[in-house]
Amino acid sequence: MAVDYVTMLIYVLVMAGLGWWGMRKARTRDDFLLAGRRLGPVLYLGTLSAVMLGGASTIGSVRLGYQYGISGLWLVFMLGLGIIVLSLVFSRQIAQLRVFTVTQILEQRYQASSRLIGGVVMVAYDLMVAVTATIAIGSVTEVVFDIPRIPAILCGGGLVIFYSVIGGMWSLTLTDIIQFVIMTLGIFFVLLPISVGEAGGLAAMQANLPAGFFELGNIGLDTIAAYFLLYFFGALIGQDIWQRLFTARSEGVVRYAGLGAGLYCMLYGGVCALIGAATRLLLPDLSVAENAFAEITRNVLPAGLRGLVVAAALAAIMSTASACLLAAATVLKEDIYSRFLSRDGEDHLASSRWITFTLGAAMLAMACLVNDVIAGLSIAYNLLVGGLLVPIMGALMWRRASAVGAMACMVTGSLTVIAFMVRDGILANTPIYFGLLVSLLTFVVTSLLTQPAPDLRTATD
Repeated sequence: MAVDYVTMLIYVLVMAGLGWWGMRKARTRDDFLLAGRRLGPVLYLGTLSAVMLGGASTIGSVRLGYQYGISGLWLVFMLGLGIIVLSLVFSRQIAQLRVFTVTQILEQRYQASSRLIGGVVMVAYDLMVAVTATIAIGSVTEVVFDIPRIPAILCGGGLVIFYSVIGGMWSLTLTDIIQFVIMTLGIFFVLLPISVGEAGGLAAMQANLPAGFFELGNIGLDTIAAYFLLYFFGALIGQDIWQRLFTARSEGVVRYAGLGAGLYCMLYGGVCALIGAATRLLLPDLSVAENAFAEITRNVLPAGLRGLVVAAALAAIMSTASACLLAAATVLKEDIYSRFLSRDGEDHLASSRWITFTLGAAMLAMACLVNDVIAGLSIAYNLLVGGLLVPIMGALMWRRASAVGAMACMVTGSLTVIAFMVRDGILANTPIYFGLLVSLLTFVVTSLLTQPAPDLRTATD
């Protein structure tokens, strides 16, 4: 275990050092929030892939693989598909908008109040995703290193807050590149071959695992459809994703490096599901499927490699936690505080830092109170897709969209999602089905009955 602890200590020190380096580069508002809008293809691909693959993608996909086999890949597959469509279809519009947040689009197309409501929903979404990632930090370190969950959450989450607050997007970009390399090595080249080898290889897994474990539809078509609605569409409009897209230096970087990141995510999901299936064969009696990743890491890997794989998992998790923390802070600062509350002469860099720190403290507090990463992610994506997908896509794609229609569908979609989560449970599929349906119908009918909004303005207008 001493070797593993040394490996983890080196990882923590490197992350803190890169955060400090990022602080030296973050001199302006654009630097802190968007890394100066000048990332090239290598940095952009690495940071976009890292932000997509967090606690739910890693811990959650291994858990789904443990329960359902290879069809556990669908959650991350849908995220990757969303990134590909976003990069290929909307790259030109994204490059021309020159905004800081997704919800600024709502004001540019509709009116200021729609930006305020959209900002509240987006902050709730990103903060909840950051919370699920922080929970995952605790669940991994608790099992592998026998550290109580709350101290593990406070230490891991505290590191995320530290480098996010001091360096903003530059710190996140620098740490993400290291995290991307570590997670690729740890998951693809260490844990996958060792776990599948310990299980006897693919032939032995097919022969000994429950029927359906190597069928893509084993998780259920209704669940696959729900993942499509939640994670594919969620990737299209999430502030954490768009904020990374705003860092690219050109439309070409958004398009082609984004395609590479989406394909990487799809492959990552399949690998994690396969690791989960191997875990089911090796450790069939786990009482908590959520611990599948941590248990397979602790039980099959030797010292040193175990520390590397834990660092890989924490790398994936911390990348998403920091990205969503900064995304929530950016929306709260740009769309709510600076737009509606602050006075002239605001120090944008200072206010960005203290808002990020405040939300980070809230993230830690909530992570200590919530336990299920999949449930937390479901709450976040239900609210995001049910409340904001239709008005944002309408702003980009439908000339007949109206401000009244946008406001109405945000309210009705969000309330419908909340009502069905209360009635049927957080993990039910009905919240997103009915929330999206009500949002779409409200938007279309109300827009047709009211005055259309002006066309969306871009930086070239």
